[in-house]
Amino acid sequence: MSWLTPTSDGCTITVKATPRANRSEIIAADPDWLRVRLQAPPVDGKANAELVALFASIFSVPKRAVEILSGSTARLKRVKLYGVSAETAIAVVAPFTHDT
Repeated sequence: MSWLTPTSDGCTITVKATPRANRSEIIAADPDWLRVRLQAPPVDGKANAELVALFASIFSVPKRAVEILSGSTARLKRVKLYGVSAETAIAVVAPFTHDT
């Protein structure tokens, strides 16, 4: 699972985001990234804000515990989750995917 990297204070997830979807959701865990659909358009940081809100909700952490490390203007992003272990991330993502 190269989309997930454990760190000393949480974990980092590589995300491939698709903006302007019908709803915001995690759709699959590919070998290299977690595929996420976002309802917001990629304008003025709206899709990034939607991604932060989605991850905060799914992983039950405050929005301040979710940080986009890289890819703020790209579809491929690295997202840091503070206080979420890699094992917890796998357990939380598993119900949303068919291939974990």
